[in-house]
Amino acid sequence: MPLRSIVIASLALAGAVLAAAPALADPVVQAGKYVALGDSYSSGTGAGSYGSSGSCKRSANSYAQLWANANAPSAFVFVACSGAVTTDVTANQVGSITSDTSLVTISVGGNDAGFADVMTDCNLGSDSTCVARNQEAQTYARDQLPARLDAVYTQIRNRAPNARVVVLGYPHIYQLGGSCSVGLSETKRAAINQSSDVLAQVISGRAGAFGFTFVDGRSAFAGHEICASGARWLNSITWPIDESYHPNAAGQRGGYYPALEAVA
Repeated sequence: MPLRSIVIASLALAGAVLAAAPALADPVVQAGKYVALGDSYSSGTGAGSYGSSGSCKRSANSYAQLWANANAPSAFVFVACSGAVTTDVTANQVGSITSDTSLVTISVGGNDAGFADVMTDCNLGSDSTCVARNQEAQTYARDQLPARLDAVYTQIRNRAPNARVVVLGYPHIYQLGGSCSVGLSETKRAAINQSSDVLAQVISGRAGAFGFTFVDGRSAFAGHEICASGARWLNSITWPIDESYHPNAAGQRGGYYPALEAVA
């Protein structure tokens, strides 16, 4: 066979071998360090399986743990704690954020505004008492909560300038005009939902001022509130009492987790 023919045949064979070889898979990109801050809505209070977290009630069913399980960050620091207010976050939680942190999540502000007391007063008091207590919480949220949120958000940004920060808001507790035949009056339910609206407005506004991503809990839980005809993702009054009016495991999995996954 002439030399030219041998060379052509060899090149053709090499091309065939390369074409038949499987393409190398894209390398798996591991998520960076993830720090989960916040209050009971972030810790997963109400969703069970708290392990050794004590009164902080960090749930294996929380959106933070679910995201870490699915995305395998290089490090996962879960410091959200039931009952936390903004000053607890700055004093006890933000120290977990380091310059290599790539994702921070947080929900906070509801306890500052006294939302637990709101729910207690609305369960034990009259319609007028409930409405007045909600108006008091809303005034606090508008007038005093912004500065408290700014203090938290400033520390987060200073500690991790390049991190994506996702701020998760609170859902409506009730679906108005829903299927509940007993329980709080519609007047009380509307007042409580209005407080959720005010918190969303304040928290989203301050988060946006820092360039953070806001996840609206009202949208994430729409159709699954207490009194909704669909599966309910929020506890009503339950035992232990501190788990009342918190997302259950289905709410963390079906509400918060996919909303976080969509932006993180």
